[in-house]
Amino acid sequence: MIRWIVTLLLGAVTGLTSALWLSGWTPLDPPGLFQAIEVDDWRSDAAIGSDAADPYTRAYVARRGLLGLRREEATYYLRNVDDDGAQLSENCAYVIEGEAPAARWWSVTLYASDYFLAQNTDDAHSADASRLPVDEDGLWRATIQAENPGDGSFWISSRYAGEFDLLFRLYNASEDVLNTPEDILVAPNIVRLGCQEGGA
Repeated sequence: MIRWIVTLLLGAVTGLTSALWLSGWTPLDPPGLFQAIEVDDWRSDAAIGSDAADPYTRAYVARRGLLGLRREEATYYLRNVDDDGAQLSENCAYVIEGEAPAARWWSVTLYASDYFLAQNTDDAHSADASRLPVDEDGLWRATIQAENPGDGSFWISSRYAGEFDLLFRLYNASEDVLNTPEDILVAPNIVRLGCQEGGA
């Protein structure tokens, strides 16, 4: 009887722990998700928003607040490191720069370490196709840091974000981007300008 009870408890604990891990409720990211597709450190998963998504993938997407529209409507690319491979942090300043992707609309949003928008009143959580000017070289750019740079550049605030992620959303991307993103998509660069003492 004792052996049966111990086996039952171990099974319950293992099942609960694995379910929490795979659905994104632990500090460790589950294996496989946002790793099927990688374009210059921007990672995605073709299962998100598709009928192929398993329950754990759907739970993870819901936990991260992605909404998970169908792939034909929106695709999602996640990044948490700069061009040198260092974790993105509110203690550092960055420039993010890229070409307008082949999509009807796109955005880049900063999410804090708790997967929510940073808890500040800066009203500068994201950049998108309707607000970012494109220069003569066809590039858009924005500054990411805790304080407004005050130089007229478009600003995404990382204040109170801790170690943060950036989510690159493409709405109604072209068929080429959907089918062969590794070959077609030109993903934004993230250049670290410098860090405060104690930063990366």
